[in-house]
Amino acid sequence: MINHISIKNFAIIENTEIDFQEGLNIITGETGSGKSIVIEAISLALGSRADSSYVRTGTDKAVIQLAGTLNDEDYVITREITANGKNLCRINGEIVTLAQVNRLSSKLADIHGQYDNQSLLNPDYHIVLLDSYKNSDSKEIKENLAEKYSTYMQCRKELAQLLSMEKENARQLDFYKYEANEIEKANLVIGEDADLSERISLLQNSEKIFDNVSKAYQCMYDESPSVMDGLNLATKSIEEIAVYAQGIASLYEEINDIYYRLEELCHQIREVKESIVFSPAELDEAIARLDLIDGLKKKYGSTIEEILEYEANLQKKLSIAENFDEEKKSMMIALKNAKANLLECCSELTKVRKEKALELEQSIQKELHDLNFKDSLVKISIEPLEEPSESGMDKVEILITTNKGEPLKPLYKIVSGGEMSRIMLAFKNIISSYDQIPTLIFDEIDNGISGITASIVGKKLKEISAQRQIICITHLPQIAACGQYNFRIFKESDDTNTFTYVQPLSEDEKIMEIARLLGGTSITETTLMTAKELIENAH
Repeated sequence: MINHISIKNFAIIENTEIDFQEGLNIITGETGSGKSIVIEAISLALGSRADSSYVRTGTDKAVIQLAGTLNDEDYVITREITANGKNLCRINGEIVTLAQVNRLSSKLADIHGQYDNQSLLNPDYHIVLLDSYKNSDSKEIKENLAEKYSTYMQCRKELAQLLSMEKENARQLDFYKYEANEIEKANLVIGEDADLSERISLLQNSEKIFDNVSKAYQCMYDESPSVMDGLNLATKSIEEIAVYAQGIASLYEEINDIYYRLEELCHQIREVKESIVFSPAELDEAIARLDLIDGLKKKYGSTIEEILEYEANLQKKLSIAENFDEEKKSMMIALKNAKANLLECCSELTKVRKEKALELEQSIQKELHDLNFKDSLVKISIEPLEEPSESGMDKVEILITTNKGEPLKPLYKIVSGGEMSRIMLAFKNIISSYDQIPTLIFDEIDNGISGITASIVGKKLKEISAQRQIICITHLPQIAACGQYNFRIFKESDDTNTFTYVQPLSEDEKIMEIARLLGGTSITETTLMTAKELIENAH
């Protein structure tokens, strides 16, 4: 339930706090006093979209804090809206996303506004209402249905793509074969283009490379005295004195090691020199091979890897084109099986919906009778769709008659504003009892009703409040009289600003407020007596 709300710098509210109680909390006030602003603030705390226009003129930010209890745990939801449009959400002091606020608030409270009445007139919304009733009965089936529908739609998409390719594949078959053969004949190897470039560079500069390598080998090994001769002499000289000092012995070991390493290096230089053979034929062959690869790159990809990937895609297209009938047959079987599985799941869901519809009809019927629809009759129509949808195979529509002898008709054809408010109240009461939402908030629930019907709605709200907390804004004295906790919203102005306040009412103040609702500015003994009588009749 909602225990407390604090509203600061929100619209025309500078700073006000309300302590809500278990049971029926009624908020009244004159038109334009700010009743709907309180609901807007609660709605914002419960996760509705923020708008910087809500920030009170002349202030930097609006702050709404809502304290509530859910499953014996206390929560404080904080929403901050700055004048420059920034929005901050917190739960118990920790910064969270708006989605996290919505997940919590959807379990904490349900707000009914005028929009809900309009949605009830839309037949597309009726399947949502039916599925909301005893949601656990169909939740697993609906999850299974969503998976099977996704599989079915994917099979349809793949088959459609295959069929759209049929004519194109027939025209392109020879071209695909030509391209695939051209790449296949090249016998490409990843990395060979880099190797070829290096080999060509070597062959094109072989004479210079041979001369330089020969000079290096001659200097180091062939001529006398060579680098190796000098190093050999140095090594022997140090060896003769190595016995006199440990440092000289270490020096000898290092020079000796260098000698053998340099000797090995000379052998490698000789091997390079002997391997260099200029071959015009080999150079032409390497250049031709690299030209072939560069030509393929211009057609099929900037690297050998991309060319090979292109070839793999060609082979796939060729496989589809050459085996089109088999592929088509396989996909059609997969689609048929997917649809059969989907229809089976749809049938299962339809069966559950029809069972729930019978129960829901009876529950709505009872609620409507309690709400002064004595001659009403309700029927939830479930008709099959031509094709399965993500919601199943059912078209759901609520049909109603409110007068004896009249045929059942769609809601949008027969109900008035007052009737719609009562019908929605019936739905909210039934469905929320299964959702186990602890708080119901009503704004505009009294739209279009008056007199005895208003008293009946008030008593129904009080009846519901025995099981869950109700917060209701009303302008009708009959409903206000049923409140267990009453609040009055009023506004005051000074020379420059307007301020809205919320005041909890004592029993005497409640009588005065209901008298004001009955008689306006002129409150007489008669209106006071009537107010007291309304309160007594409500209890």
